[in-house]
Order: sequence, then structure tokens, then C-alpha cells
Amino acid sequence: MTTFVLDRHGWLKPGAGLQRAPSPNFDARPAGAEPSLLVLHNISLPPGVFGGTEIVDLFLNRLDYSSHPWLERLRGLTVSAHFLVRRDGEVVQFVSTDQRAWHAGVSQFEGRQRCNDFSIGIELEGTDELDYADEQYASLKRLTQALKHQYPLRAVRGHEHIAPGRKTDPGPCFDWNRYGRENGWFRRQMPPLS
Repeated sequence: MTTFVLDRHGWLKPGAGLQRAPSPNFDARPAGAEPSLLVLHNISLPPGVFGGTEIVDLFLNRLDYSSHPWLERLRGLTVSAHFLVRRDGEVVQFVSTDQRAWHAGVSQFEGRQRCNDFSIGIELEGTDELDYADEQYASLKRLTQALKHQYPLRAVRGHEHIAPGRKTDPGPCFDWNRYGRENGWFRRQMPPLS
């Protein structure tokens, strides 16, 4: 399996298992803000449904809200993440890692507000109640290694850790021990585990 490599503009270089779908939902990071935090999320649209176009369509502002009753609640939402890792391990990139994706919302980490300013967001296709696929951990490893090579990432958290009480993802089914071990994170760089 080939490694992922970011180009000088913050995009993964083309390769197998990669798709680029540029989202309009981003802006510039504040001056001097370099990514130092990796944030993991989960998403499925509609909830619990995998493999469709809805996630990509949401991030590209072209979601057909009438295709499922649950989707209507997302109308008017303008969000994105830097990456999506699908159940089969395919990676979709929406925003350059040099830019600010709109993934964290109201959030804070170590006293700093607005985590979008200094983080990179990765969505995992999944739910809080379902184990993630081995293919996702494999792609997440390749992606994490590329990001750690390019940026001074000093911590990784779930959305639940930077927006407690508001968010619950990636949820209890994400194997933080496995992810930390496979990616060389020190215990202090990861969320506290119970």
C-alpha cells in the first residue's frame, strides 16, 4: 500500500484510493495559525446509511434534501472537513490542509477557542454505535502519517473532546488505543481514555 503525500499546496498527491472534491466551505486560517491539532469525527447521511453521495454532496452544497426526510434538518448548513475516510478506506479530500475547513464549530482545546483555526478535520464514515472498518484504520494511518510529516501536530482529539456536551463523535466504538499505537502518538497527545 502506497503512502499518502501532501503537495506544497496542502492537497494529497493523486493516487489509488484518493478522490478530490473541492468544497467551497472554507476560508483562510488566521495569520500565523499552523495546524497543531488533528480532530476526528464521524458522519453518515442519512444516519446509519453508508456508501451514498450524501456526505460529499453536503460538503459541496448540493445535497438533495428531498431524497430523505431526515436530511431536511441540514438545509442551509455550510460545513466541510479536510478529509473523509469511507468504510472501504477510500479517502476524499475537500479542503487544502493549508486552509481552514468548517468542521469543529464552537470548540476549544487547551484554552484556545475556535479549533478550526489550528486544526485539521477528518471525518470517518460511521456512527457512534458501530465499529470502524479495518480499511478505515489503514487509510487513517496513511493519512495521519502524511499529516504528521507535513505539520507540527502535537495532539489528536475527537469532536467529542473539543465540543463536549454538544458532540459525541467519533464515539465509543472508535479504538483510540489501536489508532494511537499504529500512528506513534504519545499517551499525552491523545484524549484521556477511561
